[in-house]
Amino acid sequence: MGAGPIASSYCLMAPSHPVHGPYHDNEYGFPLAGDAALLERLALEINQAGLSWLLVLKRRAEFRRAFQGFEPDRLRRYGAREVRRLLGDPGVIRNRKKIEAVIENARRVVALRGSHGSFAAWLDANHPLALADWVKLFRATFVFTGPEVVREFLVSVGYLAGAHDESCPVFGRIARLGPPWMRI
Repeated sequence: MGAGPIASSYCLMAPSHPVHGPYHDNEYGFPLAGDAALLERLALEINQAGLSWLLVLKRRAEFRRAFQGFEPDRLRRYGAREVRRLLGDPGVIRNRKKIEAVIENARRVVALRGSHGSFAAWLDANHPLALADWVKLFRATFVFTGPEVVREFLVSVGYLAGAHDESCPVFGRIARLGPPWMRI
């Protein structure tokens, strides 16, 4: 099962790129489980909307600093003062809707703990779904989660296939980890 033209082009371009390479080789498509890690990936996908992934990856360390490591318990307490601080922070993408979405989604991750124990457990409880059903579920659960954000998030954390071509050396490393999309 080939991953298609998007994976093909990324698998060809990324390995030799100084920023895309490490992400492609060590993160993209690898299973994630921690709430902070999953929230970070969702936040990065939200912030990428309408922009380049390279821009987001280059600012990743600044995002982590500004959003306190994406720890949901910290972010859920953010209010107007923190939003103003983030809107003035040149290290992040200063879009009010995206900033507020990250904060609100942190609150929703904390709420998922009450019903499922963790963000990853919620993903596992709903897996597998077709992409259209995932999009409906994400829209009912989170904010700023359109089809492209949801698709890329799920591919990037191993819930949907398509991160790498089978001929890509990274594909085999991920396969050995048994990502959710391979357990169908």
